Amino acid sequence: MNIALLGYGRMGKSIEAIALERNHTIVLKISNATEDFDFSNTDVAIDFSIPTAAVANIKKALDSGVPVISGTTGWLDQYNEVSDYCHSKNGTFLYASNFSLGVNIFFEINKKLSQLMATVDGYSTEIEEIHHTKKLDAPSGTAITLAEQIIENTRYKWWTLEQPFADEIHIEAKRIPEVPGTHKVTYNSDIDSISIKHTAHSRQGFAMGAVIAAEWIKDKKGVFTMRDVLNIG
Repeated sequence: MNIALLGYGRMGKSIEAIALERNHTIVLKISNATEDFDFSNTDVAIDFSIPTAAVANIKKALDSGVPVISGTTGWLDQYNEVSDYCHSKNGTFLYASNFSLGVNIFFEINKKLSQLMATVDGYSTEIEEIHHTKKLDAPSGTAITLAEQIIENTRYKWWTLEQPFADEIHIEAKRIPEVPGTHKVTYNSDIDSISIKHTAHSRQGFAMGAVIAAEWIKDKKGVFTMRDVLNIG
């Protein structure tokens, strides 16, 4: 499979290494958001660029009839626009806040736990996420996904990085050198605490998941998520 990498930072390089190990070919590597490029001889594009470039990158791939998966966060206020654009082009698009297979299982655990916690009173909810200091956005897309799942199933209405109101989930975003990614959801009461946690040991899990998603999405049409790739639900 011929892969275009839109974004050639540390994640792009990790994806490249795994793609080559799995006998794929990298036909395009874009590191500058202002570069002019085309998708000749490209089967799938993988976008791990920056928030200000992601939407243009995705639309350019869709304009060229190239399936595109994106793991760039920080642009999701335009997600519906991109999804509609994909449908209008009869294209193929997959977004995930986190491509790690383990994190996507963690999402399912978080969803189930939030459903259970909605049946009891006396617990407050908080999320902690820790990433490397070069991560540009806060909170992480993964933390936002966790919060949105909890909001869908409980009394909470929103999340915040600030001091929370009663109907808000507090997300604490920490930036520490060389931390690939840690996410923890905690339910606290006067009696006890319940926590679930996912710790990434390297970027390999994210990169492997992105390549697996690229392999899966080739020759499909529509808008997808990692739940489709993993056949969950």
